[in-house]
Amino acid sequence: MPSPAPARPRILYVTDLAYQARGRRYCDEDIALTARLREDFDLALCHPLDAAGLMDGFDAVVVRNSGPVLAYRTEYEAFRERATAAGTRVYSQLSGRADMAGKQYLLDLCAAGFPVIPTVDRAEDLDRLPRTDRYVVKPKLGADSIGLRIVPADELPALTDGGVLVQPCVDFAYEVSFYFVDHDFQYALYAPDTERRWRLESYEPTAADLEFAQRFVDWNTVDHGIQRVDACRAPDGGLLLVELEDLNPYLSLDALDATRRDAFVAALKASLHRYVGA
Repeated sequence: MPSPAPARPRILYVTDLAYQARGRRYCDEDIALTARLREDFDLALCHPLDAAGLMDGFDAVVVRNSGPVLAYRTEYEAFRERATAAGTRVYSQLSGRADMAGKQYLLDLCAAGFPVIPTVDRAEDLDRLPRTDRYVVKPKLGADSIGLRIVPADELPALTDGGVLVQPCVDFAYEVSFYFVDHDFQYALYAPDTERRWRLESYEPTAADLEFAQRFVDWNTVDHGIQRVDACRAPDGGLLLVELEDLNPYLSLDALDATRRDAFVAALKASLHRYVGA
């Protein structure tokens, strides 16, 4: 009798197909990506609220376009605790210390001298920020621009209570994002129109750009997963970190040509095979 075919790894793919993201269609990206992953894996989709109850029967849990966890913080923390206790492989790894853990990393990186938009969270530290007419105030546990405000300087003391971050409103030339699988750079996209953040085009990074982005990925503690380094081109021509998204970064795969999209999918498959085989 012929030998049975080897069992394929089982993946639980976590996504909120109904989430309405401004300027993006999460559902389209995840439908297309899961169609490709099914070539290599046995795969099932579930809503983030169902992940904790379903994950035991799978080799790995891939968290993709699951939306901001603010709406289900308690359930998300329970998922993390259960996955950690059971040794469940979660992708991206739950060891991340960037957006996955809140916005504290922006303060830590700023204090450590990394090229980050200057950031403080206490009223007594406001004088450390460059003087400007407008400031950005956003919650430490914010996501997807939820709760973000732009305010004049005289409103800052009343708002700076330790639960928010304060940054100068940078007059940047454009925003650019660098996408990584594990620690390996895959592609970059940028928004040439500052008023249309998600109208993205292909971007060819310089060696200095890649060194900038790689520094943050290497700082983070994620060996298996997807990370997106969001930056802005400052008035002096340098890049400043806006966010390091390591939980569920939108990939904007529809902005890539077929060759780069195929290359990303191949890198993702290879990464998942390494992870479940570890």
